[in-house]
Amino acid sequence: MTTGARAGSQPPTQPPSDESASAESASPESASAVVESAEAAFRRVEAALAARIPQRMIPDLTRIADLVDLLGAPQRSFPSVHVAGTNGKTSTTRLVDALLRSFGLRTGRTTSPHLESVRERICLSGAPLSPEAFARVYDEVAPYAELVDARHPDRVTYHEMLTAMAFAAFADAPVDVAVVEVGMGGTWDATNVVDGAVAVVTPIGLDHTQWLGDTVEQIATEKAGIVKSGSTLVMAQQSLDAARVLMARAVEVGATVAREGIEFGVLSRRVAVGGQLLTLRGLGGDYGEVFLPLHGAHQASNAACALAAVEAFLGGGRGLLDVEAVREGFAQADSPGRLEVVRTSPTVLLDGAHNPAGAAALVTAVGEEFAFTRLVGVVAMLADKDVRSVLETLEPVLAAVVVTQSTSPRAMPADELAEVAVDVFGADRVEVELRLDDAIDTAIAQAEDETLGGSGVLVTGSIVTVGEARTLLRRGTR
Repeated sequence: MTTGARAGSQPPTQPPSDESASAESASPESASAVVESAEAAFRRVEAALAARIPQRMIPDLTRIADLVDLLGAPQRSFPSVHVAGTNGKTSTTRLVDALLRSFGLRTGRTTSPHLESVRERICLSGAPLSPEAFARVYDEVAPYAELVDARHPDRVTYHEMLTAMAFAAFADAPVDVAVVEVGMGGTWDATNVVDGAVAVVTPIGLDHTQWLGDTVEQIATEKAGIVKSGSTLVMAQQSLDAARVLMARAVEVGATVAREGIEFGVLSRRVAVGGQLLTLRGLGGDYGEVFLPLHGAHQASNAACALAAVEAFLGGGRGLLDVEAVREGFAQADSPGRLEVVRTSPTVLLDGAHNPAGAAALVTAVGEEFAFTRLVGVVAMLADKDVRSVLETLEPVLAAVVVTQSTSPRAMPADELAEVAVDVFGADRVEVELRLDDAIDTAIAQAEDETLGGSGVLVTGSIVTVGEARTLLRRGTR
């Protein structure tokens, strides 16, 4: 690892083995062994990370601060764009990343949670670390994490470890800029050891109330903690309560504020094949004929926030950025698991909506951009979510729902979810399957029974659910 000066002595870096050093000239058999060895190392690291999942919420930056200090403060070796909010964080982070890359910058991106592989949480130039690189950065950071473990009553957590790994990988690359998504909240999130030149706050609503507070003001206060002295705050459209908190924070730290609907925003949007065509007002002017391969008004809003963030980061606001570079960046953007079409005949959509605001955006987008005559839902949720409100929001667009459960230890059991679903939908519109794969099969069969065509399946309820469904469907087993 080469992330600057270390505090204390550094464990010697292991030199590459003869086998890996000569992989290019190795026989097919030995090359296969190298791949298997890298995969085995990755599985070992996955298990080690899983052992760090905390049993309780630990709102404390002391462990991550100690860890990055021991690593030589890698987060200070690159500028950052920091993204928080209740809904749209991951999509906005990915859009900022895509735009920055279109301007020739080498980016690091860290998001959470992941859909299919933990490697998705640490990306360089838009691509997840390879299993080998992921294991290598873990092995470089782990000895320092163990030193921190010994200093505190609580061990370095899963999220803290991944955050430190991301910053170390970005510094080693090195990257020109990091785009950093908050895990939860803001003030006490492990990512908040960065001082983002730009802070983006996407729409704030009620979620994670057991940890962040049960009012919008309390949650906004936590998320406002990412706004640092002298930074630019890019603020999506917010409720009045949330906006007051964010503006007060900006005044407190002397941040410049750019507000959606005032300094920037979406001027027009229309549905296009595979997405939508936008005209965006940025901080430096208007950008027309921008194709965004994502569905829904909420994604257009995310794109506007991403554009403003990149303009602020690159010194925009004094004039237009290169319009062709903006178009190229948005055209290449993606956000897996967010109204993602993974199959046709019948169409199967995946969307990670897991709170009422996310479900409302999903319902609006489905109504605007898909002409379903019958839509069957597959829903599995986590037990700590506002399950009834999500189901009530989805009810008008779903002809039937198959309730199930994911493999998450936090998953609501399928029979408990079914009780709520029956109250909302009525017994004749609800089926129960204990396994997600069976639930998807049942929903597809129901959709295929639609004799007039135009039927579809929507898998939703949590990021875990969508990730597991994506793995099943992309393997071609359904």
